[in-house]
Amino acid sequence: MANLLNETSGLMAFVRTVEAGSFSAAARDLDTTPSAVSKSVARLEKKIGARLFLRSTRALTLTQDGQVFFDRVAPLLRDLDSSDEAIRSDASPSGRLRISMPSELAPLLLPRLFSSFAADHPNLHLDIGLTDRFVDLIREDYDVVLRAGRSLEGDLIVRRLADLPMAIVASPAFLEAWGNPTSDEALAALPFARYAPGGVIQPLPLADGKRFIPSGRVDCDSGAALIQAALGGLGAAYVLRCLVAKELESGALVAVASGMGFPKLPFNALHAFGRTVPLRVKLFCDFMAREAKAIEAI
Repeated sequence: MANLLNETSGLMAFVRTVEAGSFSAAARDLDTTPSAVSKSVARLEKKIGARLFLRSTRALTLTQDGQVFFDRVAPLLRDLDSSDEAIRSDASPSGRLRISMPSELAPLLLPRLFSSFAADHPNLHLDIGLTDRFVDLIREDYDVVLRAGRSLEGDLIVRRLADLPMAIVASPAFLEAWGNPTSDEALAALPFARYAPGGVIQPLPLADGKRFIPSGRVDCDSGAALIQAALGGLGAAYVLRCLVAKELESGALVAVASGMGFPKLPFNALHAFGRTVPLRVKLFCDFMAREAKAIEAI
C-alpha cells in the first residue's frame, strides 16, 4: 500500500489540476510551472500505481480511478488547509470566500451581504457566482453553495438555513377567465407556465404529498420567466413567494388556491469541509441563516 503522507505536493498538484482544468491553470494557482505540476502528478501516479489522467495534446481527462481518488482526497485537503482556524477561535476571517447562489434569490441576499457581511469582514475576498444550475462544488472549487430545493449531495455537509414558502400566482385577468380553484382537481385543470429545467417538466407538489404534472403551453427554466408569463396571463405559476411579494402587494398578481397550502422549499448551504469548517465559511453560513429567516417571513 502506498504511503501518501510524504506526497502533499503531488496531492495538491493533482487536486488543483482537476479543479482548474489544466496543468497550466493549476501552475498559476500554485505559483509554479506547468512542468513541475505535471511531474508532481506523474510521481503521484507512480506512487499509487494508477493512471489519474488521460493526456493528449488537446485535453486532460480524469480516468475512473482519478475521479474516485479526487472525490476522496479533495475534501481531506480542504480540511487540512483550514485546520489552523480550528485553534484560532479569535482569528479574523481572511482569504478568498467563493460562493454560489441562485440568481433569483440574489437580489434579496446580496444587498445585505455587501453592506453588512463584507463591511464586518474587510480581510475577506468575496468571489460570488450566480446561477440556477447545480454547480459541482468540489470540481468548480466553491467554498460554499446556497441551494433552494432538496439536496442529494452524498458526502457534502448540508446546513438547513430556512424553509421558504411557495405560492401559485396568476394575473387578475387569468383568474377572471378561469376562476380560483378550491380543490386539487380544479387546480390541476388550470393551464400553467411550467417549470422545466433542462426540458424536464417538474411536478407540482400538494400539501397532502400528492403531485401532478401541470398542463400549459409555456415552459420556462427560471422563476423570473415563470413570473413574467404569469404577469402576461399565459398561465398560473408555482414560485417562491418571496419572489412575487411586491406583485402580490400591488395586485399585479393574485394568489391562486391560497387556502390549500403547499410544501415549503428547503434552502440550504452546502460545503465539503467536513467537521473542520473554516471560520470564513462558518461566519458566512451563520449570516445567511439570519438573512434566510427574514426571507422566509416575506
